[in-house]
Amino acid sequence: MLKRLLHKLEDPKRPLLGPNLKALKFWGLLLPENFIMRQIYILLHLSVILFTASECVDVWFVKSNITLLLNNLKITMLATVSVCKISTFLFWQNDWKKIIGYVIEADIVQRKTNDIIKQTIIKKFTKYCRKITYMYWCLMYTTVIIVMVQPIMKYFSSPVYRENVRNGNETYLQVVSSWVPFDKNTITGYLIASVIQSYGAIYGGGWITSYDTNAMVIMVFFRGELELLRRDCANMFGTESSPVTEQVSKERLKDCHRRYVALVKHARLFDSCLSPIMLLYMFVCSVMLCVTAYQITIETNPMQRFLSAEYLVFGVAQLFIYCWHSNDVLYASQDLMLGPYESTWWMHRISYRKNIFILIAQFRKRIVFTAGPFTELTVPTFINILKGAYSYYTLLSQSQS
Repeated sequence: MLKRLLHKLEDPKRPLLGPNLKALKFWGLLLPENFIMRQIYILLHLSVILFTASECVDVWFVKSNITLLLNNLKITMLATVSVCKISTFLFWQNDWKKIIGYVIEADIVQRKTNDIIKQTIIKKFTKYCRKITYMYWCLMYTTVIIVMVQPIMKYFSSPVYRENVRNGNETYLQVVSSWVPFDKNTITGYLIASVIQSYGAIYGGGWITSYDTNAMVIMVFFRGELELLRRDCANMFGTESSPVTEQVSKERLKDCHRRYVALVKHARLFDSCLSPIMLLYMFVCSVMLCVTAYQITIETNPMQRFLSAEYLVFGVAQLFIYCWHSNDVLYASQDLMLGPYESTWWMHRISYRKNIFILIAQFRKRIVFTAGPFTELTVPTFINILKGAYSYYTLLSQSQS
């Protein structure tokens, strides 16, 4: 059953991005050409944006209760980032389509190779993309389910909480803290609010999974394309025992140059779309991790601690995956200039070696994705964010004690 479902997600015409593109279309990030469906998706997006705004409004009403405030902040800040992700994706739809089109076209061209080693590399990266996509989907929807069932779990696992709710000393724990234009402390109002909040959590989860996995797979593609390009540069002149003609080597050199120019162009375009979002997310993630870690320490219910810990794992994993893959692209771009040196360049005359030197000089450019104009998405940056979050957590703990 599962294999059949995963098989339906594949697209022979888009062997690398198949499941990711279907997720983007299903959740409406890639708007359909049909006018009616297009308007429906726009209305759905607007409804979730308005719901996120209601979460921000609710901060004012719960500001006096530190527990409710922290619950609101950790969800609302992540939801705000999601709204920014989707808004920029829709506004910059043409740029994203250019990036996706380039990835699909370049990937298909490379899959036509007869080189066994290149085929192995492509299969490895494709398999890795599937793993990270499906694992991220599972992690995200597990988080969504936990957020939705958390009120029920707390009600049945905490006798003190049940008694306080019955006596009116505590209010019902909400799925997501948000403002509604009616009393949500009654049974009817609470159930209606829970349905609205569950809808926002599910659709917001779809936003995050489709956007993030698409961006991550594109990062993996850039990493794989750099590795394949390095191998093609090493085979530019054939092997020492089986050299190619000068005409063939010239065509290969031109092809390597053309591919590198296209790669750098689209990597910069991708970074321009992703960088503002990552700048916002780095700030939000620091606060979100701090708040969640603090909740784990003050929570006495074991079940609630487990649920908060899972949310913390999701927040750390989301940022780490971006930094890890960007770090991979950086090191692959630095190793690219080794490709021409690994070829049989010494077998050609000096005048021809000048072209090789020019190509190597081009390869010296670093390709790395950024978080605004301030920092690069790398593993050291991820570690610094964790240090910052721990500092905020220490400050919050001391202020409350």
